[in-house]
Amino acid sequence: MKRLAVLGSTGSIGVNTLHIVRQFPERFEVVGLSAGVNIQLLKEQILQFRPKVVSVLNKELSDALRRDLPHIPAQIVHGVEGLIQVATHPEVDQVVSAIVGAVGLIPTLSAVKTGKAIALANKEPLVMAGKIVIEEAKKNNAQILPVDSEHSAIFQALLGHQKEDVQRLILTASGGPFLNVPLSRLQEVTVKEALNHPHWEMGKKITIDSASLMNKGLEVIEAHWLFDIPVEKIVVQIHPQSVVHSMVEYIDGSIVAQMGITDMRIPISYALSFPQRLPLNLPPLDLSQSGGLTFFPPDPERFPCLQLAYQSIQIGETMPTILNATNEVAVNAFLEGSIKFTDIPLLLRRVMEQHEVKKIHTIEDILKADHWARERARAILSEGRKLC
Repeated sequence: MKRLAVLGSTGSIGVNTLHIVRQFPERFEVVGLSAGVNIQLLKEQILQFRPKVVSVLNKELSDALRRDLPHIPAQIVHGVEGLIQVATHPEVDQVVSAIVGAVGLIPTLSAVKTGKAIALANKEPLVMAGKIVIEEAKKNNAQILPVDSEHSAIFQALLGHQKEDVQRLILTASGGPFLNVPLSRLQEVTVKEALNHPHWEMGKKITIDSASLMNKGLEVIEAHWLFDIPVEKIVVQIHPQSVVHSMVEYIDGSIVAQMGITDMRIPISYALSFPQRLPLNLPPLDLSQSGGLTFFPPDPERFPCLQLAYQSIQIGETMPTILNATNEVAVNAFLEGSIKFTDIPLLLRRVMEQHEVKKIHTIEDILKADHWARERARAILSEGRKLC
């Protein structure tokens, strides 16, 4: 029986994780749950899974949860400290890190420091603090298993092979909803259009990142730290069918690919059950119905965010943190309707150009850089001038 803490239990990854727990109750037990503001769904999860500790966004929500569920024995906590309590609970064996954004860094790192296994769906801990997280994982013998479909695919394709035999990691991307939209129309696209992903059902922030290809840029940075592969050996290919989830090319010319239907329960279940696999009873992949598989490099003019992500990890130190924080501000502004979709990379470039890169010695250095980037991005937006 593996005992789980699910950070971000009401999001897409969290809901799918709990679906797997429900499907295999003899294998998994839920010890901790955390959510932001979706209290109604969280209450349903608490009543079904009876966790020992639950965390929500703030004290107001935690007080409301206690009033609504007075007979539930679970400890109810809130804020960052609450997330840490869920992630480091002594009875937890594995933490599913599925919080969206930089808020996931501290609880995930705290879990790593206690030696817990991590099923990592949250990109930001490695994007912001890859060196620190990986060093702490080695020091505390904490296993990090990827949940992202792309990183799970690479993880599987690397098994049984030597790292020195790797020629390239090939991350695939669907290209999102604007792959074939004329460049001249990108300035006019709506939030509704950007959220209409052709294959995956994800949260709003991740879906916008998929439309801009920033998600792939963050995944390049994450893959660099996860697999200890130089960033120049990590490439991105557009693959509109989303059948091949990623590939590894070896020095003899062989390419090992992982394929499957677009269902996040597959990589989640593998991270939870590794090295075993679970019989999920999902519909099989029928390649005869795929209509052919195509691959081509991303257009830098259409997807400038990807190039900025490469630039940030090549510069290193605090720059990936600046990229990530600014992107969170930009995506939120786009979702609120205050900037255009094409303003996202413009804001990223502006803040990155204004940042004085600092060396990273501690987690506090990262948090300071994150704070500076958010303040600078908001200040630029508040000026109301054109970003170009």
